[in-house]
Amino acid sequence: MTKPPGRTVRQRFTALYGAVFLLSGAVLLAIAYFVTLGSAQVVPVGSSPDQPATLAAANQIISQLHAELSQVEARQSRQLLVGSVIALVVMAAVSLVLGRLVAGRVLRPLRTITAATRRISADNLHERLAVPGPADEVKDLADTIDGLLERLEGAFATQRRFVANASHELRTPLATMRASLDVALAKPEPAPRQTVVLAGRIRTELDQVDQLLEGFLTLARAQHADPPEPTPISLRELTAEAMDARAADIADKNLTVRDADLDDRARTRGNRTLLARMVQNLIDNAIIHNHDGGWIQVATTADDTTALLVVDTGGDVLDPEQVARLTEPFQRLGADRTGSDSGSGLGLSIVAAIASAHGGALELRARPEGGLRATVSLPVAVTA
Repeated sequence: MTKPPGRTVRQRFTALYGAVFLLSGAVLLAIAYFVTLGSAQVVPVGSSPDQPATLAAANQIISQLHAELSQVEARQSRQLLVGSVIALVVMAAVSLVLGRLVAGRVLRPLRTITAATRRISADNLHERLAVPGPADEVKDLADTIDGLLERLEGAFATQRRFVANASHELRTPLATMRASLDVALAKPEPAPRQTVVLAGRIRTELDQVDQLLEGFLTLARAQHADPPEPTPISLRELTAEAMDARAADIADKNLTVRDADLDDRARTRGNRTLLARMVQNLIDNAIIHNHDGGWIQVATTADDTTALLVVDTGGDVLDPEQVARLTEPFQRLGADRTGSDSGSGLGLSIVAAIASAHGGALELRARPEGGLRATVSLPVAVTA
């Protein structure tokens, strides 16, 4: 059995605007009436003899009275017209104000739906509009959007679980293959040279696949939920640790580390493991996708609300449109910039996911003079 439809928005608009216009018309008539009534006056008709002497004199008096009456009617007509125009102008302005207020009141749920929908993204699909009110078209629209968000949340969760589970399960055969190579090369009799070369190539490929799976796991873990039990973290310390750990890689490429300010006020709250991985990926990206003899500059700053980690690198002038897509998985620039095929294509995607999970964002910008600037903004941790 079909449920009878509730009061529709069209009916509500009709009732509200009908009442407003009815009230406006009543006020219009009242204003016109009072303007006319207040301006009415008794026009003296002059003195006439108590006893008209002749019929001619009586006709003259009647003609005079008719003329004066016509003047009074004409004056009242003009006054009524002026009063009606004034009342019409006043009520036109009043009707506009009332119409705006009524329309705003009726359309307020739509503005609420629009604002809530703009806030919801792939990182907070668990939020719902939950618009209260009668069962009308606005309520149906809000419920439909909530149903769509619920289906999207389920699809995203299923995708992330699949990536995490598949990555985890694939690590077992990779470990088995790596162990088999080690056993084959560890036999007493020496292995042929071609076998050793082939085993080295296979081990390199296995390492790259393992790195890719590790990236998948980190990306899924960062996107799946908010970091548990956030703790105060110093971006300066994480940056210093990452730079120290990669000192050999920096030296191998003859990169110059330019002096920059590492402000200890740049603190945020979150999961230390994920944030450390975020900083490491930014430093790795600056090293791997850099020219031999290039430069790197890393800085941490903070204000009252935001902690920033900024990584600058030199190089060729880059296309801003291509740079904007680097946060998507497996997106790279040309080989002339990368100079290496060792990356998995997930580094900046992981940085963006971790920053978003901590309430921040990653911004990539092509430097006008050449190179790339990566800026991570995070909510600053309030110190006691």
